[in-house]
This record gives sequence, C-alpha cells and structure tokens, in this order.
Amino acid sequence: MKATGIVRRIDDLGRIVVPKEIRRTLRIREGDPLEIFTDREGEIILKKYSPIGELSQFAVQYAESLAQTTGHLVCIADRDHIIAASGSGKKDFDGKPISKQLETLIEERGNVVAQKDSSDFIKVTLDDAGDFGQQAICTIICEGDAIGAVILADKEEKMGETERKLAAAAAGFLGRQMEQ
Repeated sequence: MKATGIVRRIDDLGRIVVPKEIRRTLRIREGDPLEIFTDREGEIILKKYSPIGELSQFAVQYAESLAQTTGHLVCIADRDHIIAASGSGKKDFDGKPISKQLETLIEERGNVVAQKDSSDFIKVTLDDAGDFGQQAICTIICEGDAIGAVILADKEEKMGETERKLAAAAAGFLGRQMEQ
C-alpha cells in the first residue's frame, strides 16, 4: 500500500471524503460503487467495484469464442479497463485502462463501426498504438446502466453490419448475464 499523507475525519453520519486528487487518479466518479474490505490488522480497503468484473472468467471465455469464430481481436471492457481480450494483438490490450474516448462512448451508450480514417474512429486504450484500422464497438447495458463495451477490431478486414450485429449480440448477452 502507498501512503498519501492525507488525513480525513469521519463526520457525525459516519462519512469520509475521498480527496478529489485520488478520485481523479483512480477514475472514481460521483455515484460509482465502491467495495469495502477489512483485514486482520484493522485496515479498511476501498476498491472500485466493477459489476462486469464479476463475469471476468466468463467474459474471457466469451471473447475467446468470438475471436476464434470471427478471426478478429475481441475485447470486453468495463468502464475503466479491458477485462478480457482474445485474438491477435490481445497482449496490447488485456488489462489496460480504456481511453477517454471509449469512456465517453460508454457513458453516452454509443455504438460505432468505423475505419481508422473516419471521424468516428476512437482509441480503445490510453496507449493504443493505432495498429488496428477497423472497429465495431457496442455498449453493454445492464438494468439501464452502461457498464462496459464489446470491441471487435481488425488490422485490415473492413467492419460492417455483420460485425456491428455480433458486437451488439455479445453486449446484449453479457448485459443479461449481469442481471441474473
């Protein structure tokens, strides 16, 4: 654990304020759920809760199956990181934080099919090198909340209606799995 040097007092309702600098660094927004853990030494640990993270093993299997079937790179993201990646180039995406552009697309519940030279094309991760020139992205909706996205990407093969429908089907399926 890393000490920040910041000390906060608990108010009369049992609340504590997480400093703005820490919230910005950890990408914690107003209304975001946090998990609370305790350990034997009396420490309280707050961890940003990712509902889709509960399905991470399932998401990995789903991404692998979709990548094998389509031949595309398949990524499944929550609102902060890529939680599953499969296909050629997965090492460049797996576990990486998502870009601000993808975060905005998810917040706006957007879907996109684009080529690299298009104005709709977005970076997937913060350090996306731009090796993939085609993409189909669909937001995962669970109980009315946008919780992540399914991304199909390819270096050369043009994405179209089929890939858009595949991404939408995957996003719909994962959203329904979360509701159970």
